[in-house]
Amino acid sequence: MTGEDGGGHVALFVPIASVWARVRSLSGRQGMSADGRAVEISHSVVLRFRSDVSPGDRIVYRGRTLDVVSAGDLNGQRTFLSCTCNETSFTG
Repeated sequence: MTGEDGGGHVALFVPIASVWARVRSLSGRQGMSADGRAVEISHSVVLRFRSDVSPGDRIVYRGRTLDVVSAGDLNGQRTFLSCTCNETSFTG
């Protein structure tokens, strides 16, 4: 969190690493939000095991922002990390 001139705070996300991953879309749904239509797509992301990825982090995939919902050791051998992510976009 960083301070603003008006006294508030802003959350900043900074790049940590660039890695290879398998990204698969699982499901999608469309709904309404206070500021227009919202489309939410859930994804499964598998990458080499890392201990620094946790819920609340973000993964950027081909310019799309995926919010990490869960992250866990895929096979119990600390070889691969399986993440469930949500992507939310808003339309007018």
